[in-house]
Amino acid sequence: MLRYFRAFLPKEERFFDLFAQHTNTVVQGAQALQDMLRGGDETLVHCQRVSHFESEADSITREVLTAVRRTFITPFDRVDIKNLITSMDDAIDQMQQTAKAVMLFEVREFEPPMREIGALLVESANLVGRAVPLMQSIGPNLQMLTAMTEEITKLEGRVDDLHDIGLKELFLKHRNANTMDYIVGAEIYDHLEKVADRFDDVANEINSIVIEQV
Repeated sequence: MLRYFRAFLPKEERFFDLFAQHTNTVVQGAQALQDMLRGGDETLVHCQRVSHFESEADSITREVLTAVRRTFITPFDRVDIKNLITSMDDAIDQMQQTAKAVMLFEVREFEPPMREIGALLVESANLVGRAVPLMQSIGPNLQMLTAMTEEITKLEGRVDDLHDIGLKELFLKHRNANTMDYIVGAEIYDHLEKVADRFDDVANEINSIVIEQV
């Protein structure tokens, strides 16, 4: 009964403006991460870009959490709003952790599977950027939202496969050489895999909200 009552009440649409701003920073952060993984002299510049977008995302997240406390009518449950924005923020936070590892270990060359993962992360970010606005009208967009979240989960599985392939290649490449190169490479792979995991968390949060609203 409460759900039907809420349907007739005015909603705070500002949340979707903030969601759009946040997903934009997530997409830009993923693109900067992909640029970073191309390596070369511009690697540090792209690391700094990732950090810049992460800082922007943090500010938007704080604004959303403040709005949740101050707004009487929200588009969906307050806990769901908090979980959604937090999961998106966790994704770009993990991108920054990847960039910080690259800066710490002064990495300038990246393995082919790392670059492939970077491309998949951009795909995941773009899917999130397309899915979140559709949540303003979940009913008509139910099938599309379901398809998008399923695709994000599939991309996470492909990243897992590339992570395992990459670790194996690193081991074969460095087992008779510099152990530190293997350790550094393995850490970068682990960070990249965690970015994909965080995008999968976003997909799960979207699914949870969709189930509650239909």
